Amino acid sequence: MPKYSYRVRAAQGGEMTGVMEGKTQRDVSDKLRSQKFTILSIEEEKKSYVNMLIESLPFMKKGTGKRVKTKHLVLFSRQLSTLVSAGVPIVQGLNILIEQIENKNFKMVVESVKNDIEGGLSIADSMAKYPWVFDELYVGMIRSGETGGVLDIILERLSTYLETSEKLKGKVKGAMVYPAIVTTVAVSITIFLLVVVIPTFKQVFSAFGGELPLPTQVLINISEILKKYFIWGILLIIIGLFLGRQWSKTEKGSRIWHKILLKIPVFGPLLRKVAIAKFSRTLGTLVKSGVPILDAIGTTGKTSGNKIVEDAVMNARENIREGERIASPLKESGVFPPMVIQMISVGEETGALDNMLNKIADFYEQEVDVAVGGLTSMIEPLIMVVMGVVIGAIVIAMFMPIFNLGEVVSKAG
Repeated sequence: MPKYSYRVRAAQGGEMTGVMEGKTQRDVSDKLRSQKFTILSIEEEKKSYVNMLIESLPFMKKGTGKRVKTKHLVLFSRQLSTLVSAGVPIVQGLNILIEQIENKNFKMVVESVKNDIEGGLSIADSMAKYPWVFDELYVGMIRSGETGGVLDIILERLSTYLETSEKLKGKVKGAMVYPAIVTTVAVSITIFLLVVVIPTFKQVFSAFGGELPLPTQVLINISEILKKYFIWGILLIIIGLFLGRQWSKTEKGSRIWHKILLKIPVFGPLLRKVAIAKFSRTLGTLVKSGVPILDAIGTTGKTSGNKIVEDAVMNARENIREGERIASPLKESGVFPPMVIQMISVGEETGALDNMLNKIADFYEQEVDVAVGGLTSMIEPLIMVVMGVVIGAIVIAMFMPIFNLGEVVSKAG
């Protein structure tokens, strides 16, 4: 579906920009007008092939740049919770927070939310108009807080949940960064030796004549191939990454890719623990906040971040709709360990499902901590050993002819 960049004027007069998907420009225009925006301009986004290739690289983040960082949303939620708890009316509370918000785009969104509330919309419906800031989970919990009259408590839970989720994400990223850096350095050194150093030694060896040892000859052949096709190899890797990324965005591709990720040795179990921790924390927070179970499970599935987990959760949702409990369909999926199923089953029977889910989340977050620490301590020496073996083999292969240099010189004389 094509994307359209737009520039609009909000009800209070401030201008906003963003990107929205739509079948046609008219569809986007109708959506913006329904949100009471005055449209200044709408243009279809057209990307060059170069930009598409760059954005497909794993270290480049795609997006409009208008999303709000989690730390800003956490601070906003916590401060608004304090104001509501102190009896400050929601509109007045938002006015106070607007003056303190530094992020320009977030400030405009909050101003629009405040104006919509003044115009008669509920808080949840006002926030739902800005999904790039307030996602489905956030809006669902706010709606529950409004209905139950416990908005301050819900906001506090939201801020705690967002903080916990961000920490969990940070731990996993931290576990990946170090191995990636060390591997990149090792590969760069190896390529440098093969492309720059080996050709120099080849000239020295050829000056003396004689037959080179097999390892040295193999190394020289590899060097020549790499030097000849280096640029083509880089282009092939970039194209491969681009095509792979596009494929992984398809329904079938993402499902296969996520299934592969869960089966990768060492990393697979870690990603599974992260998925279970996120599932348990999200569902536990929603259930505790009074969100209806079907809505809670639907939101949890959509925000799981893994298609396999999402399929299991959404299948459970359909079975629950037909009268089954949560534990049985989750068990049939094969995604969740027996301990998780048993604790969910006990939680359902005792009426303490939210507490059980939060205990599961606590347990698996600790497991992620242990796994990340073990992964880092295991990968570091492993990469060093592999790097030492590769570079050591290259050095030995380069110096083998020097050991036979006396024999070569005597034959030449």
